[in-house]
Amino acid sequence: MDTRHSESSASVTRRSLLATPITSEAFRLFGDLMPPMEDGVPFGENDATLDLTHGIPRFYVMRLDHRAHSFARITRHTRVTQCLASVGGEPWVIAVAPPYGVNDPDAMPALDDIRAFIVPGNAAIKLHKGTWHAGPFFNSDEMSFFNLELSDTNLIDHHNAYLDRRYGIEFILV
Repeated sequence: MDTRHSESSASVTRRSLLATPITSEAFRLFGDLMPPMEDGVPFGENDATLDLTHGIPRFYVMRLDHRAHSFARITRHTRVTQCLASVGGEPWVIAVAPPYGVNDPDAMPALDDIRAFIVPGNAAIKLHKGTWHAGPFFNSDEMSFFNLELSDTNLIDHHNAYLDRRYGIEFILV
């Protein structure tokens, strides 16, 4: 493992995190995988169960510039489920940790609980309320995503865990 020094001159260890293809079963603890389906299919197991009751829903196209495939900060939203899907049909990666301690403002994800998934470009994901997440990560210079959350999610429901400060860890996606 490589180490580097942060601005506070504390040592940060880089830890590899393998991104694996997403499946409904593997992702169940973190949220729902929504694969493509025929029009007119009744609500069922391939649909997301949403909670948008704590505010005004916001559906928008989120444009992101390329980010390094590494992270030392992971985020969660405790008031809303969040849905993400790539606009152009390209695959992407998201890192997640279970939504334990949703009502505990001091909760932190356990390092060994963090997983990374490759999401195909023809599917969407729904994150359970409180699921920690980092990303989306992708290989293009920029990418756009459909994003469903609340109108004030990024203002009042954006809780960060700084893994480098707390644990001295930065994850590198492989």
